[in-house]
Amino acid sequence: METPFKIIALCLLFLATATTAPAAGDYPNKPVRIISDSAPGSAVDVTFRIVMDRLGTVLGQQIVPVDEPGASGAIAAHAASDAIPDGYTLFAPAISLFIALPGKAENLPLMLPRDFLPVASLIDQPMFICASAASGIKTLPDLIARAKQNPNQISFAATGIGRITHLTGLLLQSRADIKLQVVPYTGGPAAALTDVVGGRVPLIIEGYSGLAGAIQAHSLTVLAVASAHRLREFPDVPTVAETLPGFAAGGWQGIVAPLGTPAAAIQKVNAGLQKVLGEPDIANPLALRGAFVSPMSPSEVNAFINAQQAQWRPVLEAFMASVK
Repeated sequence: METPFKIIALCLLFLATATTAPAAGDYPNKPVRIISDSAPGSAVDVTFRIVMDRLGTVLGQQIVPVDEPGASGAIAAHAASDAIPDGYTLFAPAISLFIALPGKAENLPLMLPRDFLPVASLIDQPMFICASAASGIKTLPDLIARAKQNPNQISFAATGIGRITHLTGLLLQSRADIKLQVVPYTGGPAAALTDVVGGRVPLIIEGYSGLAGAIQAHSLTVLAVASAHRLREFPDVPTVAETLPGFAAGGWQGIVAPLGTPAAAIQKVNAGLQKVLGEPDIANPLALRGAFVSPMSPSEVNAFINAQQAQWRPVLEAFMASVK
């Protein structure tokens, strides 16, 4: 015969399970919050909301994007990790949070599955290397030649130290054996573009969506894109790899969940996003903005993050050593 204390314990366990582990058929039965570290109205935020709006339609519940920018993403990561792990609060980190400079912000870089559970992948955003029209730089080989003749004299704008824009510049210097000066900006590419278009900073490295207006106005010259192959949407733009074989660098955004989130919820969100990202009226407009859908299973997300961390570790270590 069970003791009263054991019966009470079993009842409490049952209630905890019932309230935190939704069955696949029941989830979601209320709105789902997805926290992002992007600034409201930024290119990443706009893209994210397009996908989340369609995901809400597929899942039959409202998806509520919550912007928590600041502290290099640590604020958003902290808010997400502290959430109840019931599948109703998820986190949409950028790749920079996984390859952040150690010590730059509390609890960064993030690790999977130590800090969060992988859920899904959203988009890849290859970096574009552009020059101010005033600089006279027309091609990537031209830039490399000028930088070799004038070490540390040519600067590039990047949206933050340790972010993917900065790291792409570091990788370019390493692979091309040149030395550039980084000029970091906060709040996205808008402030940086003012200086680049004005000719005060000759180069900028950023995703296409943040540069589109200036490129279309011919205020910027596109030197190269850091995708593995030429992009169908930008067939006349050479890749960096055509000059520096094997070169690839880009932004990424995915979805992760607090530790303890039920597998049923993770699988439901992943399946919903697989459907959304496979819809041409979502994928095609995003591609024209330089954001390319990249659906993955949770295990593929985990492998992708591990591979990215391995790729960027030597670049980070070399930069840390150079500033000591």
